[in-house]
Amino acid sequence: MAVVYILQCADSTLYTGWTTDLERRLQAHNSGQGARYTRGRRPVRLVYQEKQPTRGAAQKREAAIRRLPRADKLKLIEGR
Repeated sequence: MAVVYILQCADSTLYTGWTTDLERRLQAHNSGQGARYTRGRRPVRLVYQEKQPTRGAAQKREAAIRRLPRADKLKLIEGR
């Protein structure tokens, strides 16, 4: 199983990614070993997660979320 997630960075920007081990990935982001985008924007905070049945499904969902405008991402996070 894979997870699509959204992080809120220290500068209030949003980062979307996917992983098969969410806890390990969050530690990587907050230790500076995660994505280049989050390295200079620590600490990051998990604000959304969505389980997907396969890696392929997670990658497709991540791409779809990344294409959303910020306002729509915030609605997704808020559950609207």
